[in-house]
Amino acid sequence: MSANLLVTQLLVGALALVMLGLGLSLRLEDFTRLLRHPKAVAVALVLQLAVLPLCCYLLIIALQVPPLYAVGMMLLAASPGGISANLFSHLFGGNVAMNISLTAINTVLSIATLPLISNWAIATFAKTGQVVPLQLSKVVEVIAIVLIPVVIGMWIRTLQPGFAARAEKPMKVFSAVVLAVVAMGALAKEWQALRESFAVIGPAVVAFNVLSLLAGFYLSRLAGLDKPMATAISYEIGIHNSTLALFIAMAVLNNFQLGLPAAIYSVSMYFTATLFGLLVLKRQPATASIPVSAG
Repeated sequence: MSANLLVTQLLVGALALVMLGLGLSLRLEDFTRLLRHPKAVAVALVLQLAVLPLCCYLLIIALQVPPLYAVGMMLLAASPGGISANLFSHLFGGNVAMNISLTAINTVLSIATLPLISNWAIATFAKTGQVVPLQLSKVVEVIAIVLIPVVIGMWIRTLQPGFAARAEKPMKVFSAVVLAVVAMGALAKEWQALRESFAVIGPAVVAFNVLSLLAGFYLSRLAGLDKPMATAISYEIGIHNSTLALFIAMAVLNNFQLGLPAAIYSVSMYFTATLFGLLVLKRQPATASIPVSAG
């Protein structure tokens, strides 16, 4: 088995584990909760589905990001909130319950929006045939890897709530470890390419991350949302699921260069998210135990 195929298969398995863990943490209430906060949901979805892709596009144009990296950045912008969003929301006083709900709905919506934005980006930036657009069979593949494990996790929670509650935290820890190992393996294998690309794409990735966090918080506050809700939204749209972007780039589109923005982002976001909490939110990190729900 080739190294590329092994990394791809491990990435698929790691993403499926993360999605299964997300499903174990979800209940029907996480979806119905959205109905009780229509304004917050509307703000978050407009930011996630419209404002962030537009900001990402403008950054690409302003910083003259090369075509393949531009597609990779749009993949990142189209990805839903990541597994670490509720961690930072908890540490800096956000409404973690809303993080969980937004992650759930954004993950479902990304099944449709991510292929649409990906194909638009490929058609707009990669006009040389270097990247083949997502075909229907590939979209079905993404649905299978992302949605089916979530549904299975929710089904297990419905049938065996006690088991799901006990398994939720170990599953989160296990999936995080697997993700870290797979990500480090992929980065180590392509370390030279990553190092060479950082000077070109690193500033754009960090700028996009900071812009996402700031837009999430200040536009939410401008819309009249309270600080905990604005904090939740800022982290939900500011910490993207870089694993999903890597999966699309490497396993679906079979192009590691497309995944380089997500690879850089997966490391840099921990620093930017922490600094954002300390400097913008001006709150000392909480010392209480971290919730294990996905977000």
